[in-house]
Amino acid sequence: MIGSMKKIEDYLDELFPNPKCELNYNKDYELVLAVMLSAQTTDKRVNMVTDVLFKKYPNLTALSKASLEDIIDIIRPIGTFNKKASNVIEIATKLLNECEGKVPNNREYLEALPGVGRKTANVVLSNLFNEPCIAVDTHVSRVSIRLGLAKEGDDPYTIEKKLTKKFKKEDLCKRHHQMVLFGRYYCMARKPMCETCKLKDICKNK
Repeated sequence: MIGSMKKIEDYLDELFPNPKCELNYNKDYELVLAVMLSAQTTDKRVNMVTDVLFKKYPNLTALSKASLEDIIDIIRPIGTFNKKASNVIEIATKLLNECEGKVPNNREYLEALPGVGRKTANVVLSNLFNEPCIAVDTHVSRVSIRLGLAKEGDDPYTIEKKLTKKFKKEDLCKRHHQMVLFGRYYCMARKPMCETCKLKDICKNK
């Protein structure tokens, strides 16, 4: 497995030498909201709606006082918009009232926010605070199973623990982004680019 890990890491580094989160944000709370909104939709769609949302409501105070109906109208293209719109207002209100408008480096607090689970908290902790954690979404899960880093049927937390053991601690943030991008653009759920993939000899997707 050591040889396979090096092969995986080298290929990810070759494809994505400087991987970045593809959600657009300029302020710490914008990332929290964008990741929360990204559940069951694409980053591209989230970026479309947040571009409108963050321009119309440029700070937490404005978001906390926003009309629920207006936020629903803005984020309607991403689906499950009723609950997500309510989450936007509630998260903004909580950050204002409980954290002086700052996103804290605190996993328990983040996971207690509405619509924020472990995956979202990991993305926030990794991107805002460079904490060594790896968020397991559908892309990371699929790639992990195909490359033998996890087993079919493993839940996201199990996969997270396995990846945390396999990758160097200081590389976890980078590996997370690389695996997301690899799953999004190369190792897709349908029609993955297996023919040109340098990892096809260790892939279980045969």
